[in-house]
Amino acid sequence: MGSLKWRIAPGSLLRMFTGLPVTALLLCVSGCSSPGNNASSSLRLDRQLNEQIVMLPVQIEGRNVELETTLYKPPGNGPFPLLLMNHGKNPGHSRTQPRSRHLQIASVFVHRGFVVAVPMREGFAASGGQYPKDGCDVRRHALDEADGVAAALNELAKLPYVDRSRIVIAGQSDGGLVTMALSTHSLPGVLGVINFSGGLRQPKCEGWQQNLVRTYGAIGKQARYPSLWFYGDNDQLWPQPMPQQMFSAYTREATGAASRARMIDIGTFGQNSHDFADSKAGVKLWYPQVKTFVQSLGVPFEPVSK
Repeated sequence: MGSLKWRIAPGSLLRMFTGLPVTALLLCVSGCSSPGNNASSSLRLDRQLNEQIVMLPVQIEGRNVELETTLYKPPGNGPFPLLLMNHGKNPGHSRTQPRSRHLQIASVFVHRGFVVAVPMREGFAASGGQYPKDGCDVRRHALDEADGVAAALNELAKLPYVDRSRIVIAGQSDGGLVTMALSTHSLPGVLGVINFSGGLRQPKCEGWQQNLVRTYGAIGKQARYPSLWFYGDNDQLWPQPMPQQMFSAYTREATGAASRARMIDIGTFGQNSHDFADSKAGVKLWYPQVKTFVQSLGVPFEPVSK
């Protein structure tokens, strides 16, 4: 695929990404023509996490698309294990959704030696392409979105500072569902997946709750990787017992490595547990479980930087 286009990058770009040819560092200033430019892209970047915004060129079903992608990186040249984090979907049009940063999650992983990538999927924020129109077919939706993420992962694994043999996939809300759908792919280097409050709410679709439960069962039949799931009791999109129903549907069908699945019920969290994962208080709940899970995959998860 083509070179990365850097939308916003600190002045230390050349030093940080030693090994990339200079021709690959195509700086794209804030006035560049990208679909759906949004205010979040002009936010001050987190220099402590070496935050970057790039336009990642990918091929999805034969189409060339650029995905607005946020990258975080530890100091040094690596290679580092990779966390690919899948974002959720806000109400309203996908094009107006701001760039997702997932700063709390990224901070934990970067300080434990991971590169973190948050690609905005097709039709979101400044990414090219169109948000898939799958109607009430939530399974088709999840698989279509997963195809785009698989294409992004294929390109991210080529970065010289990424250890392509040590990859973890995570996602929140719709991104959690997409992560589980992605686990049906054969993905070199992927070791396990993490689902934070995953699902898709479709109130205009009759029986959407059971459609979602059945979708997790269908995913379980084809899933390939160990997984760790987190849900809360007062999730305003899918409160209990729906998370348990989704997990049970998945585990009834899962075999092989995918049968190594565990769900953590975090209980009641604030006014709405749905977005707990990317809050400081939420990190305290998931960190011990994620540490154990990542270490079980053979990847160290101890602090390497402050």
